[in-house]
Amino acid sequence: MESHLKHSTLTKKMASPQTSEQPPPHIDPTQAPVAFGSWAIPKLMLELQDAELFTRQMALAALCELVHDHERAYEAILSGCMERLKVLLQDKDDLVRVKTTEVLYVLASHSLGRDAFLKFDIVGPLANLIEDPVNACRKNMHQALNRIAEFPSGAVFMVSMGLVSKLVLKVSDEEESIRALILSTLSCCVSVNALPALESDAVPVLRDQLSHPSPAIRQAATSALVGISVPADGKMKVCEENLLPILVKLLSDDDQGVVANAAGTIMNTAVITKGKTEALNAGAIAPLLQLVVSENTAVCANALRALTVLAEVPRARAQLLEHVPLLNTRLTHPNTIIQRAASTAIEVISWKP
Repeated sequence: MESHLKHSTLTKKMASPQTSEQPPPHIDPTQAPVAFGSWAIPKLMLELQDAELFTRQMALAALCELVHDHERAYEAILSGCMERLKVLLQDKDDLVRVKTTEVLYVLASHSLGRDAFLKFDIVGPLANLIEDPVNACRKNMHQALNRIAEFPSGAVFMVSMGLVSKLVLKVSDEEESIRALILSTLSCCVSVNALPALESDAVPVLRDQLSHPSPAIRQAATSALVGISVPADGKMKVCEENLLPILVKLLSDDDQGVVANAAGTIMNTAVITKGKTEALNAGAIAPLLQLVVSENTAVCANALRALTVLAEVPRARAQLLEHVPLLNTRLTHPNTIIQRAASTAIEVISWKP
């Protein structure tokens, strides 16, 4: 029986469709660049185009190691590696695609690399791997896209090429580690233009992620909601999807990033009358007051701002008047952001018609 179990386990491992991120054992990625010194990059540029699969694999393995060094990364970009990598994204070999996306992910961390992504139109061909059967390839692809999206020009470019709708569709399908990356990229895109996400019906998709056990996924989803709740249509959509009661519960989340984002979304949505009413009916004031004493700047500031918006409602203002002494303690906070937020909150709460 024991031998049968071992055989069954081995068979499952052998039948697994996943591709290893490691190069084959006969590839030593540390030797090629050392052997050729300053000629390493030019030689690798030629080998990336070689018809022999093993040569392409070996060149990519060596390039993966080289581009971690800033100078070598710049040299590779200036030597035309982006055009060659763009072609290799379509290679039929799984390992070639995995290593190609890994190189691009590393290059995306360099400013020249990010510029090259846009200059050589790498984003489109890279995003075409969104349905790639190899998990490691998709993960590298989304890591690269996320790094590009972290910069406004990259996020604007992604929005302009219609990538948002594709990302929204993949949120529910992907495994956890990749899903968090997709949500983070969506959050970056939403911060520059929320309308494509709204048109793609992203709010219900994001709502479904708010109860996920992964803090990274909850944080990325709530971050996207902060951006979506900026335009008027987004505020209405948050109300229509009955998100405010969920967001109020998230004010007690263990993750401070989730808490800050939940308070930020409540703050944005409560700008409209419907948002104020639903937030107050969900009991937002009590948990927001508890967050006023938080040492986390984003949590404290967003809580104060949310209270300020809610205080525009007479019944909320009356409820908050007795808590002005608590808000006064924030006027001497070392951070001027907190000081200003507290001062504004006190001014609105103390206002008399």
